[in-house]
Formats: sequence, structure tokens, C-alpha cells
Amino acid sequence: MKGLVNACWLVLLLTSCSGHKTEDVRPENIMPSVSEDGIDISFPIQSVSNNFVTEKIQLETLKADFTAPAKISATVIKSEELSTQNIILFENPDLGSNYSLLSQHLINIRQIQNVIITQRKIELERIKDLKSHGAATGKELLEAQTALSAEESNLENERAALIEHETKLKSGGFEPEELRRAPVGATYVICDIPENLINTIQVGGTCQLKFNAFQDETFTGTIEEVTDMIDQQTRMVKLRVRVNSPNAKLKAGMFAAVSFGINEGKHLSINRNSLVTVQAKNYVFVKTGKNTFARREVFIGNEVNGRIIIFSGVNEGEEVVVKGVMQLKGLSFGY
Repeated sequence: MKGLVNACWLVLLLTSCSGHKTEDVRPENIMPSVSEDGIDISFPIQSVSNNFVTEKIQLETLKADFTAPAKISATVIKSEELSTQNIILFENPDLGSNYSLLSQHLINIRQIQNVIITQRKIELERIKDLKSHGAATGKELLEAQTALSAEESNLENERAALIEHETKLKSGGFEPEELRRAPVGATYVICDIPENLINTIQVGGTCQLKFNAFQDETFTGTIEEVTDMIDQQTRMVKLRVRVNSPNAKLKAGMFAAVSFGINEGKHLSINRNSLVTVQAKNYVFVKTGKNTFARREVFIGNEVNGRIIIFSGVNEGEEVVVKGVMQLKGLSFGY
């Protein structure tokens, strides 16, 4: 096999040398020199080494395009009856019920906490004062204390129920407080993303949406939140995107595709064509001199738009071979 490789290289080298005037073009003078371990390769003729195209490795910010299926889960419309409160239309009726019950529990909590308990405390203090002057009995005092305790228990029950409905809304991708402040025309789109992308999503950033109902139109949305709960079976987490639709053309339940850039951060990277894999190990070839190359084992990360992240093995500023990699692989490994 080694002989076959050398024969092929002899043909390539002689072809490369054609057209170049030389005093002594013998095969032994143009064959590349390869170290015993196959790591270092050198060419005696520069015209041959020039056949290999290289690129200088730089530290750069990498962004990958990611698209996820999505659905409009809620829209905000104006109430015809209450000018101070908008209506939230949910695609999932259970979430709609949770939101309605949560709103009612909030009203109950404010009523109990700010009105009823305040009245019960005032009444208790009045009974205590009357009893100290002999104008009230111990039974009346006990009844006042019991009435206050009952309302405090009611308050705790209302808070517990509030948390239950709040948890269900959050598991569906919604933040109750954001819903209460949502303006007319706000449209909420929910999609699922893999948990390993959580740290690369920029909350507050923008994304592009295509709706099945409006194929010729692209909408811009704002990434509002990555929810706090991960599905234990799918290992996916919900992402909420808000789109403004003041003309109400977007409806709850519509399907969409959300596209956004995933920021991988600053890394060294190589062209995917630079990488060779041999026996489960990854290698590149680095130009170390005018006519010399060296094989390097590298440890790689994700591929982002045709670039492969490199964690170690090459340094910033080094030149990595992009074209001619398979020829160097044949010389380095003997096949």
C-alpha cells in the first residue's frame, strides 16, 4: 500500500513540475519526506507545496441558525365591557381556565388581605379594649380572635391556589405577570428547544417567524423568556416569543416556524474540509514552513454553518490546510 501511495505521489509531483525548468528532476529529488511517525511532511519543491490551500485560524464569534416548530398559544384582544382590562385568548382551554382562576384568586387575596383582615384586626382591638374596661366578655374576645384566624387561613388557601394555577401557566410557557400587562395586539408564540441551547439563547433578542397562514410574509418577534421547567422525557424547554399583531391577523392556534441565531461565543474554528478522522481521532494539517506541514490531533466541538469549533490542537494565527487534505492524509498515515 505504501508503494502505491508513493507511486501516486510521484505522478502528481512530476505533473506539478512540468513547465518548470530544472537541471535535475529525478524522482528521488521530488518525493516528499515523511517522518517515521507520519507527523511531519516536507516537500523539496515549492511548486508542489503551493498546491495546498491553507487558511489562517482566528478567534471569532460563531452563530448558528436554528429553526423550531411553534404555535400561537395566546393572543390579547380588547375587552368591550371593561376598558381597564384586556382579554387573553388561549389556544389551550386549560391554560385559559388557569389564567381566569388565577385572576380571581388575586382579587380574593387583595380583598381578604386589604379589607377583611384589616376589619377583623380593628374589631379584635376594639373587643380587647372593651374587655379591659369590663364592657365585653371573654366569649366575644374568643369569637373575634377566631374570626381573624379564619380569614388568615382563607388568605393562605387563596395563596396556595394561586401558586397552583401560576405553576400550570409557567409550565405552559407563560409568565402571569407579563400576561396581565400585555397590550392589545400582543401575540404569544411557544416553541420547544433542546436544553443544551439554553445558554446560547439571548432573552430580549429578536427572531424571525413564518406562519403557515402567511407564507409570503416574515414576522419579527422578541424572545421574552426561556421557561424554568425542562421536560424530563424529551429534555426540551419552552421558549416564549412575542409578536405584535395590532390588526389581529394572527390567531391563537396558528402554526409557525421560529428561526433565530444561536450564539456559540468566541472560538477558534476550522473549515469542515480541513478535518480528517482516523480510528475515532480527529486531525488537521498545519503549515509549519514554506514547504513543510505537520499533522495535529485536535479536540472539536459543534459544527456551526460549515465551521467546526476547535478546543485544542491548533493555535490562533496558524495556517491549516483546507484543500489537499486527503493527499496529506495518505502521506501521513500511509493510505
